[in-house]
Amino acid sequence: MAADALARRSLPVLRDDRLAAGTLVLPDLIEAAARCDELLVAQQALNRLKERAEASGAPWGLGWLARSQALLAGDAAEPLYRQAIDHLEQTAVLPEIARTRLLYGEWLRRQRRRRDARARLRTAYDMFTQMGAGGFASRASAELAATGERPRRRSPETVQTLTSQEAQVARLVAEGGTNRDVAAELFISPATVEYHLRKVYQKLQVTSRTQLGQKMLSTS
Repeated sequence: MAADALARRSLPVLRDDRLAAGTLVLPDLIEAAARCDELLVAQQALNRLKERAEASGAPWGLGWLARSQALLAGDAAEPLYRQAIDHLEQTAVLPEIARTRLLYGEWLRRQRRRRDARARLRTAYDMFTQMGAGGFASRASAELAATGERPRRRSPETVQTLTSQEAQVARLVAEGGTNRDVAAELFISPATVEYHLRKVYQKLQVTSRTQLGQKMLSTS
């Protein structure tokens, strides 16, 4: 699949360097090239992405850059993955946040840090499942299985059930915590808190923090 993405989709766009698409394809190309051990192609694309991301200074571009650098950094990748998540969580590009958590989890598993990997992979799996991104959810599920854990399948009967992190967010918000308070408590960003809170509102069929507090109190 990575080789197909590289040969059929990414490389032609890299060569042509089409407006907008020529930049947007770079993170996918770097990941595909890294998986195929096409390191020269990956480095060429990374150089182009670095020039453009640093020129723009936009969080999404800097997040892509750090993630792409991590893919080529071997054992030194961890701070780059963390930096990528920090940048991307300042944006609304939730699929890219989930993809970065997935890649970070995959790297942690290869480092034989299974416990750390599970935490990243669970979050990625939940995010992809809620987005309806079945292919990526399956990939996260397979990675979780490789750590010795299988995620709970999201059937129609369980789709309204809060994930563990959603439940934590709901509880802390119901207790009066602001998004920043909750983020500090759970070691995530305020943007991620807001993402989980939207899911909590949808699942519990509430529209405000007051209603959430009443709902949580009635079920406690």
